[in-house]
Amino acid sequence: MKKQIIYMLCATALLSSCHIYKSYDRPEDINTSGLYRDPVAENDTVVSDTTNFGNLPWKTVFTDPQLQSLIELGLKQNTDLQSAILKVKEAQAPLLAAKLAYAPSLALSPQGTISSFNHKAASKTYSLPVAASWEISLFGGILNTKRGAEVNVKQMQAYRQAVQTQIIANVANMYYTLMMLDKQLEISRETAEILKRNTEAMEAMKEGAMYNINSAGVEQSRAAYAQVLASLPDIEQSIREVENSLSVLLGQAPQSIKRSTLDAQSLPSEFSVGVPLQLLSNRPDIKAAEMALAASYYNTNVARSNFYPKITLSGSAGWTNSAGSTIINPGKFLATAIGSLTQPLFYNGSNIAKLKIAKAQEAEAKLAFQQALLNAGSEVSNALSLYQTTSEKAESRKIQVEAAQKAANDTKELFNLGTSTYLEVLSAQQSYLSAQISQVSDTFDQMQAVVNLYQALGGGRED
Repeated sequence: MKKQIIYMLCATALLSSCHIYKSYDRPEDINTSGLYRDPVAENDTVVSDTTNFGNLPWKTVFTDPQLQSLIELGLKQNTDLQSAILKVKEAQAPLLAAKLAYAPSLALSPQGTISSFNHKAASKTYSLPVAASWEISLFGGILNTKRGAEVNVKQMQAYRQAVQTQIIANVANMYYTLMMLDKQLEISRETAEILKRNTEAMEAMKEGAMYNINSAGVEQSRAAYAQVLASLPDIEQSIREVENSLSVLLGQAPQSIKRSTLDAQSLPSEFSVGVPLQLLSNRPDIKAAEMALAASYYNTNVARSNFYPKITLSGSAGWTNSAGSTIINPGKFLATAIGSLTQPLFYNGSNIAKLKIAKAQEAEAKLAFQQALLNAGSEVSNALSLYQTTSEKAESRKIQVEAAQKAANDTKELFNLGTSTYLEVLSAQQSYLSAQISQVSDTFDQMQAVVNLYQALGGGRED
């Protein structure tokens, strides 16, 4: 009868603990549909496709040799990435310990004593035992600890990949920023030179009493020249600051950055973003968020396993010459074995509290995972929309620049013919300058949209 009761209790415990043996599965209520908005479709739904821009190697996307060298340097020297690599190694250590928990623990503890009473001959005793202890994990404690350690390693690996994609994107964006500033500086210097010549010409015309040029006109021309000239140090300072920031990102002291020109850049112009579900396998930060959810799931299972008995087998074997109150030589072999069953009784309240905490943390991780998906979808949508809007602006801006250039040239010709005023010449020149600067900014925004979309789709995550 007693055996039947024990068997029934064991069977009940095993059936009630089936859940703690189950491996992590993604919750069915995690929403992965409709994460992106199509920038042109009326229903805001991106058409599913089989390829993904984020799967392209970063050298295929960024073909500029100077930029490739900078990215390679960043991946080699950036301190954040080096720290992320070390975090992976840190996570691998608990995994090794969790795997070794299945094996028995061994300990060698030799002992020896020498004793003498009332100046009699000393008696010597010794023992050379090897002790072993082995916990039998019937209710998933060790199993879930090992699984949790495994997903922790995967989480750190995904974190490292996320840092890598961020470095690639940041280096590219700063590189393109430098070229944008170079182009703006070039345009501003050319405009300043034109205004300088205009001012000198107007001074000569004033001296020659031509076209009714007076001192007010000369001073306004000189003021326009000075205004453009004053903008040059600000652009140069911005270039210096971006170079310094990029140098720090590359893990080196602030220094000048070798680079190409904005006009020489070529980036992909056609993209496929993939179905939203691909974000789960492509974006490292989403993989990290899901691995955090899996880790909390296994922590909850560990908390559940604390309610069940723990079976431990222990024993020792070795040689000793101590047989109770007598000493024998040579020593004899001695072996002992003990089995123990521990059922928590007085820690039930503590175990209940730990389980509640674990469940709450699992729920928090689930919310964080869902939010990570929403954030990723928003980033993809923003990058797609930015590229679409900048592409639409490009043609209009081109027409504006061409028209402003023609207006500036025609106004200057009319002024030379005496049918236009110096104010019209200055206004036309400033409009042309403004249109050129805006065109450069639009080009940079378009390039930045490509970089942001590549990062948002998990590009550059592989070595």
